[in-house]
Amino acid sequence: MAITNEEEPTWEELIGTNNWEGLLSPLNLTLRKLLLCCGDLCQVTYDAFNDDQNSKYCGASRYGKSSLLAKVFLQNAADYQVHSFLYATARISDPEALLLHSLSGNSWDRESNWMGYIAVSSDDFSKATGRREIYVAWRGTIRDYEWISVLGTDLESAKPLLNSNDNDGDENNETKVEQGWLTIYISDNPNSPFVKTSARVQLLDRIKELTSRYKDEKLSIIITGHSLGAALAVLSAFDVVENGVAGDTTVSAFVFGCPQVGNKAFKERVDSHGKLKILHVKNIIDLIPLFPGSLFGYVNIGTEVVIDSRKSPHLNESINPGDWHNLQGILHVLAGWNGEDQEFEMKVKRSFALVNKSSGFLKDEYLVPSSWWAEKNKGMVLDESGGEWVLAPPSDEDLPVPEF
Repeated sequence: MAITNEEEPTWEELIGTNNWEGLLSPLNLTLRKLLLCCGDLCQVTYDAFNDDQNSKYCGASRYGKSSLLAKVFLQNAADYQVHSFLYATARISDPEALLLHSLSGNSWDRESNWMGYIAVSSDDFSKATGRREIYVAWRGTIRDYEWISVLGTDLESAKPLLNSNDNDGDENNETKVEQGWLTIYISDNPNSPFVKTSARVQLLDRIKELTSRYKDEKLSIIITGHSLGAALAVLSAFDVVENGVAGDTTVSAFVFGCPQVGNKAFKERVDSHGKLKILHVKNIIDLIPLFPGSLFGYVNIGTEVVIDSRKSPHLNESINPGDWHNLQGILHVLAGWNGEDQEFEMKVKRSFALVNKSSGFLKDEYLVPSSWWAEKNKGMVLDESGGEWVLAPPSDEDLPVPEF
């Protein structure tokens, strides 16, 4: 039975066991807060990523696991503990369109990039709520739209992710996914001195470990991502359920600005899993969710929350597609979205300044600089012993540490 929007939904309803029936129109406040939480966990991957090619640690996280959430000022950071980092490589024609590497001859790793993390709710939080929450957050690309031309539109067999040989039949009904997303997810690199296994192997090993550790607790798994990270979230959530890694635990993918991931057969396979739930928040004018497109055999997957950034009176009338796709812009609109026929009104307190973290989408009257999130002095510090300005090395707790 569908619940009314005034009722407080159960946790099971929030993670989609009833396909969010009765929670989307109008958007339930508690679900809205959960979506914003997931979006903020995605934002952590952008805020902490070291994209300075002058640094020998370019391509890594600026912060270690113990301090990551606090150092990017995540709200309620103490409620979660980062369990592990995830790394990815890309066996594609132009990996530099997706991965960043240091110009230094002493780079921490020339083969891989930090691609996300796994966080677990703290003991105190889990005791208070009566459940243990596992979150996987995948990072999107920082290369704007360059990755689109590199990854292309080719569909490839999803057989590496399937637990049976169902793809051995008619090629027209074969389960396929976008080649680029799959490549990033399953590529390994034995030449990497830091992490030799694929992002897929890293993730599945950690999920197996965590589900075993917390087998006696009420467990939920939420996988989230934005843009390219959203595509990885859909793929990995499917993979976890398809291969029974999480047992009977529901796996929910909360994604933002997600490109299309696979063909009709893939959608049917996703829909066949009762324990797999996908909720996609997208801006109606965003171009990325239209890519690669139905002409190439792609279909939309999951339940959609469609918002419109043009409804917010706080945003510029931007003609920049990057603004339409910007994660903080999406989260701002989500916080105040009341449907296409209702006025925009903030339902969750959220700083308007966050919109301009990596854009100039906010109206000038708010006096917030564009793209204001940056390391102080771009990480340069004065070496008082020699009088030279140098890039500050990470503290010991923030140094990249091999995990796999």
